[in-house]
Amino acid sequence: MVSPVIVALDVATSEEAVALGSKVHQHVGGFKVGLRLLYRSGPGVIGAVAALGRPVFADAKLHDIPSQVRAAAEALGDAGARWVTAHAGGGVPMLQAATEGLAEGSDGAAGVLAVTVLTSLGPQDLSEAGIDVTPPELVRSYAAIAIRAGVEGVVCSPRELGVVAGAAPDLVRVTPGIRVDGGGDDQVRTASPEEAMAAGADWIVVGRPIVLADDPARAAARLAARLETA
Repeated sequence: MVSPVIVALDVATSEEAVALGSKVHQHVGGFKVGLRLLYRSGPGVIGAVAALGRPVFADAKLHDIPSQVRAAAEALGDAGARWVTAHAGGGVPMLQAATEGLAEGSDGAAGVLAVTVLTSLGPQDLSEAGIDVTPPELVRSYAAIAIRAGVEGVVCSPRELGVVAGAAPDLVRVTPGIRVDGGGDDQVRTASPEEAMAAGADWIVVGRPIVLADDPARAAARLAARLETA
């Protein structure tokens, strides 16, 4: 059984990322390289982490004119990313450009994940931004855009997994906002690992409960066992 857990390597350097990945790679299904690590270490960190034998999710959250997004996605594919994120709000042409660039850079081995609504946003945040729909309604619209653009999957909060499953059942569903032992931070639309998997997640992204654990390998192993039992 391949673990559905993607560990968010939320550390500052490539060396730290590889060291952490080396400790947990036997217990997880993949790794996420986010903005902090990408900006500090550069795209080369993707290949360094991928060398551990697990797919890498480059959470670049691309959002620009199509030509710029295409070039960036191509570079990330060339660096070894298995998935690259781009905001669904950029529209169909931008997502298509990301898909084309990533396919070129990865020789067809990688796919784009369309980011729907960030887990840090609630209804009030959308309203203040002039978006007069609820998060589920906006996610449904973005899922439709993702289908039209031909991306591989979407990133959505656990609370909208059912919405995506209904609107875009063939898309891979990657889910952040996972709370392993309760608690909270800057993410507001969250769920437990078991709740997310039961709701239809293909992959769940887990960071701090593993990265900040006294024994990351043990924390990853316990989570994998917990999900297998569930």
